[in-house]
Amino acid sequence: MKSPKVYIADSGLACHLLGIDSLSELGRSPFRGALFEGLIASEILKAQVNAGSCRELYHFRDEQGLEVDFVEPTRGGGFRIIECKATSTVTPVMAAPLQKLAHALARTRRGKSAVEMMVVYGGTGKLPAAEIVAPQVRALPWQTFAARM
Repeated sequence: MKSPKVYIADSGLACHLLGIDSLSELGRSPFRGALFEGLIASEILKAQVNAGSCRELYHFRDEQGLEVDFVEPTRGGGFRIIECKATSTVTPVMAAPLQKLAHALARTRRGKSAVEMMVVYGGTGKLPAAEIVAPQVRALPWQTFAARM
């Protein structure tokens, strides 16, 4: 389906426009997840611009309801698929959409493209830099993700 998603690249401005003035208000806000997703989108696009590559970032949703927050083409015809979670903990069930999309990509492209899967979450950075949350799926706190971009 073709439905564009809009993100505000400046999460501080987005919070101001929503009347969110503190971290505690952000934690209770129904917009927390969308704001976090916008922050990650901004970090990915900044990294692409700084690397001199094309700005390409896609959202995936099919007719059956499979949804993945970000699909980013990589060199060599591969993909990085990312699920964003504003929570401070990650569970294996959060990786399920990534695994389903990776399976579909492997089936349609006959395994020709490498797929990197990750869950980026709102961890404090005090947790391990990266951990395996499900087969072939890494979980990274957003600070670690941004630093590696």
